[in-house]
Amino acid sequence: MAAIDSLLTAMLDKGGSDLHLTVGLPPKIRTSGALVPLTDELVDSKTMESLLKEICPERRWNEFLETKDLDLAHEIPGVARFRANYLYNHWGQAAVLRQIPAKILSLSQLNLPESLKKLCHLNEGLVVVTGPTGSGKSTTLAAMIDYINENLCKHIITIEDPIEFVHPVKKSVIVHREVGEHTESFSAALKGAMRHDPDILLLGEMREMETIKLALGCASMGMLVFGTLHTNNAPKTVDRIINTFPADEQNQVRVMLASCLAGVVAQLLCKKEPKGRCAVHEILLTHEALPNVIRSGQIANIRAIIESGLNDGMITMDNSLMNAVKGGIISAKEAYMKSSNKAMFAPLLKPGDLEGEH
Repeated sequence: MAAIDSLLTAMLDKGGSDLHLTVGLPPKIRTSGALVPLTDELVDSKTMESLLKEICPERRWNEFLETKDLDLAHEIPGVARFRANYLYNHWGQAAVLRQIPAKILSLSQLNLPESLKKLCHLNEGLVVVTGPTGSGKSTTLAAMIDYINENLCKHIITIEDPIEFVHPVKKSVIVHREVGEHTESFSAALKGAMRHDPDILLLGEMREMETIKLALGCASMGMLVFGTLHTNNAPKTVDRIINTFPADEQNQVRVMLASCLAGVVAQLLCKKEPKGRCAVHEILLTHEALPNVIRSGQIANIRAIIESGLNDGMITMDNSLMNAVKGGIISAKEAYMKSSNKAMFAPLLKPGDLEGEH
């Protein structure tokens, strides 16, 4: 067994989700949200290079040496798949490897809101799943694609860097494409996808302006497009998409986004009581007032649309946090730390809850 595979297996045995490798420090793992050392041995630069090289094809290794960054997928057959990110930092080469669950969990197994099924049944539009790094966006999207695969006959193309979840054949036809392996970029793959007659496109990242523009174009042309962003709530997501573009293009983008935005699912991971983690959500679905709010740039009014759409399955992040506190799933302190309206949770805090917090 490769040395890095031994570390990854030891991490899984301890219930870890991420392996962090940095020169001069012991290998560390993330478990229940905290980083803890896996062994006492410090990783030196020679060991680091050997660890990273043993699971990286030569062509990709040369790419890493040239660009100083690399994403790739790695599998220990019969054990697990991992998403690896190689990088350079102040001390030299480094890496973070995250476990991709081998089994795709369903919407119900993940306790995800019922309203996500509504988004899966759409025929067209842009659906953005958003949240900070490590909040479980990929897992939620995989569950949504799995629901479609179980229930609908669709042609689905996923464009990722790297491929994370591999979906088995069920009712839908799913084509997985990896940036760097099967196509040179997200935008090149999107241009190609327009000619491949897809019903649904899944974009692992909506990073660059051109990718976002093409995604909006595909959604306007009658495809259902799922994409991810790193924002914390629905209004910020709309703002981020518009502000990616130069000022002279923003009006045109507002019009496109107003016509095709079908939903935003913002997700945060919280510490669960007594241990583990759980997801909370803000959900924006289509509403007759939404296009005008986006076109006119009154993004702050999105909050009111969500609050008025409670019966349709919409919910604000703060209300989702409050439901989790009332259900005994998370502590008031955890909700307070993650909320935008702190005053809503302050009365629920215990004395000393905020000591040492900034």
